[in-house]
Amino acid sequence: MRYIYPVTVERDEDGRYVACAADVPEAITDGATREEALGEMSEALGAALAGYVLGGRAVPEPSQGAAAVCLVPVAPLVAAKLALRTAMREEGVSNVGLAQRLGISEGAVRRLVDPDHASRLDGVVAALQALGHSLIIEDQSNAA
Repeated sequence: MRYIYPVTVERDEDGRYVACAADVPEAITDGATREEALGEMSEALGAALAGYVLGGRAVPEPSQGAAAVCLVPVAPLVAAKLALRTAMREEGVSNVGLAQRLGISEGAVRRLVDPDHASRLDGVVAALQALGHSLIIEDQSNAA
């Protein structure tokens, strides 16, 4: 899954810009400028989606956004950790089971799947590979 979500930005009655993601209604930010509101959205999406997986809910698939909608990616490390959590659920593998496959402690796996922990990306990639999944990284120009 691509962890990039369509986001709309509108001005509120106070003149601030409010960014919302229809696919992840818990992700709402605002800012003095449109760019500021959008800049905060990547973190808001990551936090909201982390709440989904921690609550045992599936991460929603991003919908196709209209031309007037901005596409905002989840931070790369958070997206990788969300992918790992999703793969673990799909494969029916617990933290302990993944730890055994990787030859590491269960505590190390807890840190790998914790979206707030600054894990090394290569550790998350190795865990995904142990589950038969892979991570694809793509770069795009921000120019419109």
